[in-house]
Amino acid sequence: MESTLANTPPSDASTAMRARGIAATILSGFDTHFMVFQLLTRKARQVFIEGDWQTGREAVRQRVDLYDSRVEETIGRLKAELGVSRIDQALWEEVKLQFRGLLYEHKQPELAESFYNSVFCRLFERHYYNNDNIFVRPAVSTEYIESETPSFRSYYPGPDGLERHLIEILENVDIGLPFEDLMRDADCVVQQLRRDLPGRRQQRQHFQLQVLTPLFYRNKAAYVVGRAINGAQRIPLVLPLLRTDEGSVYVDTVITNPDDVASIFSFARDYFSVETNVPSTVVWFLKSILPAKGVADLYTAIGFHKHGKTQFYRDFLSHLQHSSDCFVPAPGTKGMVMVVFTLLSYPYVFKVIKDRFKPPKNTTRADVMAKYHLIKKRDRVGRMADVWEYSYAAFPLARFTEELIAELRSEAPSNLLFEGDQIVIKHLYIERRLRPLDLYVETANDGDLRHVICEYGDAIRDMAAADIFPGDLLFKNFGVTAYGRVIFYDYDEIVPMREVRIRAIPPPRFPEDELAAEPWYSVEENDVFPEEFGAYLLQDPRVRDVFMHYHAALLEPRWWQDIQTVIRAGGFPDLFPYPQAKRFNQRQLPSL
Repeated sequence: MESTLANTPPSDASTAMRARGIAATILSGFDTHFMVFQLLTRKARQVFIEGDWQTGREAVRQRVDLYDSRVEETIGRLKAELGVSRIDQALWEEVKLQFRGLLYEHKQPELAESFYNSVFCRLFERHYYNNDNIFVRPAVSTEYIESETPSFRSYYPGPDGLERHLIEILENVDIGLPFEDLMRDADCVVQQLRRDLPGRRQQRQHFQLQVLTPLFYRNKAAYVVGRAINGAQRIPLVLPLLRTDEGSVYVDTVITNPDDVASIFSFARDYFSVETNVPSTVVWFLKSILPAKGVADLYTAIGFHKHGKTQFYRDFLSHLQHSSDCFVPAPGTKGMVMVVFTLLSYPYVFKVIKDRFKPPKNTTRADVMAKYHLIKKRDRVGRMADVWEYSYAAFPLARFTEELIAELRSEAPSNLLFEGDQIVIKHLYIERRLRPLDLYVETANDGDLRHVICEYGDAIRDMAAADIFPGDLLFKNFGVTAYGRVIFYDYDEIVPMREVRIRAIPPPRFPEDELAAEPWYSVEENDVFPEEFGAYLLQDPRVRDVFMHYHAALLEPRWWQDIQTVIRAGGFPDLFPYPQAKRFNQRQLPSL
């Protein structure tokens, strides 16, 4: 669609009237989106009650695609009902003004602004994305928006009233199922809190518990999220609730360690389903117990990943303004599919699909994009990094090194636009920057090596249980977080586990077969031979010793075939986003 300025602007009165219609249509599109989003989110409670995990996964997938379809629907209405086809600068300045007025006392103004931006940017060409036409900065404060019912409840236990108030907290949880043993669970929580909060008795006049009203649903668990306030301290308080096969509920543990809570809200995990009419109140509460998490991360964690993109970009623009270092190629082995660069002062990498893929890569740009989108809709089980996808992102050209510009011109020229002092990348992905596992292994001492190789095998196991085969198991496709957790981040070769064919290597027909350059057996697409993994993964004796001690089963076809049997039967793994040792009941679970 060609976008041009209208030659003859309409009168002020007609401009205002048309602008109000356009603004109202966009807000109506957002309100419809949010209503449907809430309906899908609300399903999580019934899924938990019924233990219908398959339906829950489908609702999660639908939520991911919902936003884009509603934006397209709104654009269709603007074109069909209001004749919007080309940009009139004066009109759209008025549209933005009218839209801002409609957000007064709106409960989700920040999300509505992001929706407005999405509609505008898909309607018109990139050079119209400026401060006059879109919400580069928020126009409405969300700091004091409140819903009709309080977003959290407060409890004030005295020196001997902690257990009574824990029982009250659990009784107030709208879980829809009876507790297996409420008194037992409350006692377990209290005993653990007395160990975790040793200073409570010294400041009991200031001590209180605050608990968010909505539950946080994800996978097979519901989480009560709150905080303990002890004087000036703000201590996280997270209670995971699990469902028994008989249809009752129990508290699996209590999490107060900030690092463990941060892991629950990790960028490598699926989005929570949290039913709230005022998302900002939930985000600001979470920010108080997770101060190191960005607001973009927190909106994304509760399912509003599109607004997470908006918030991330705002933070990124602020960082650019207050920094001076240059974008450089990201450290690590260069990939065959992506050009990856980073700003060392900012903890993210930027990934651009190359124009051409050298052999043996046999894929297309569309296939790569489809696989990255697939990850948004899959359970990432704490092992696959989330990505933000951007179109026509502008960067200051002066902040790119000559080396990086040369690489982009050579590998992805069709993805670049040069406009004055800016370089515009037509399509890219942004991920959290991790230390590549291959680089980590090169300098790791024996203790660190043992830890990350054990983590590497666990990552493969967890991904397989979540119905994802990584495709390329090389260390360069995995990264290590600041907490020592191994995460997968290269998705161009992923395949659902149910679609791969796990095979054992057939015995050689003749002694000469083992010396031949080509295999003596046929190999078809999606064939996987686990016995071959060791030949290219375990050449370092130190790595091999650790891997064989913890994960020798991963080299056996039978282990993979057993996982496929569980997946194809509709099984869902029990994978906990907190240490197993912290669980109260330590229920015996099948080993994967």
